[in-house]
Amino acid sequence: MATTKSAGTTKLGRSSQPKYLGVKLFSGQKAKSGSIIVKQRGKRYVPGKNTKIGSDDTIYAVCQGIINFKTTKKRCFNGSQKIIKIVNVLPE
Repeated sequence: MATTKSAGTTKLGRSSQPKYLGVKLFSGQKAKSGSIIVKQRGKRYVPGKNTKIGSDDTIYAVCQGIINFKTTKKRCFNGSQKIIKIVNVLPE
């Protein structure tokens, strides 16, 4: 005998809301001051020139300009290399 019904039973019964993470403004687009460029969990993208990072790791523009994404290699403390993605805003 089964201890639970097999058709359509869940223990939790509710789903979480979507978080709408990701890149909001892409390379070559214009950004106003204070506009959100990337919403993320953790540091997948790193802020560069004319950008800052919020308390929830959101990267936003400090001044008005055109967005530029750049990939570089960074040397870690243990000697290994890591590829990082930098977000810049180039002023107009």
